[in-house]
Amino acid sequence: MEQSSDEVLFENYRSGDRQALRTLIERHQQDLMRFLIRLVGESAGAEDVFQETFLQIHLSSDTFDPTRRFRPWLFTIAANKARDYLRRKGRRRMLELSAPVDGGGGDEPAGAFVDLMEIDLPGPDARLDSEETSRLVQQALDQLPAMLREILLLAYFQRLSYAQMHEELEIPLGTVKSRLHAAVAAFAKKWDALSRETEH
Repeated sequence: MEQSSDEVLFENYRSGDRQALRTLIERHQQDLMRFLIRLVGESAGAEDVFQETFLQIHLSSDTFDPTRRFRPWLFTIAANKARDYLRRKGRRRMLELSAPVDGGGGDEPAGAFVDLMEIDLPGPDARLDSEETSRLVQQALDQLPAMLREILLLAYFQRLSYAQMHEELEIPLGTVKSRLHAAVAAFAKKWDALSRETEH
């Protein structure tokens, strides 16, 4: 069963195999928890959202389209549950970006968007250790509006494509691109400021 695809396992679960869901939980636990801690900003809240996510997976099992991939569906449900959690906590800051941020017609090719790898992250020989880098990344993420933080994490931590985010978040493709562009730019600005503070 360990070698079965997520989609096969979930179909088995829908057919009554309870162990299949436990296998899926174990398979995605580490990645999903990392994603949720980044999104929510703290471990206790991430644990709550993790539990709520798999409860929702169970409740919504009949709505899953077996022709689509399980992982994007899982992470989108997790992002929605995290959004609900942040709303309950009163930490949700919304930013609507329905127009392209470059002021153009929104036809900018995907390659024109800034890649996070181009941001001046410290190299392996830098003074900052990985724990400090992780803390600074979290600080920069925490300072972003929830909507931008969510799309940044889905794109760069979960590697969802524009098309997947368009489908899963149910927003126009142009909005996905402009929102992600804005998120990367905002993250880069926050990261740069925090890095300079650390150097002094």
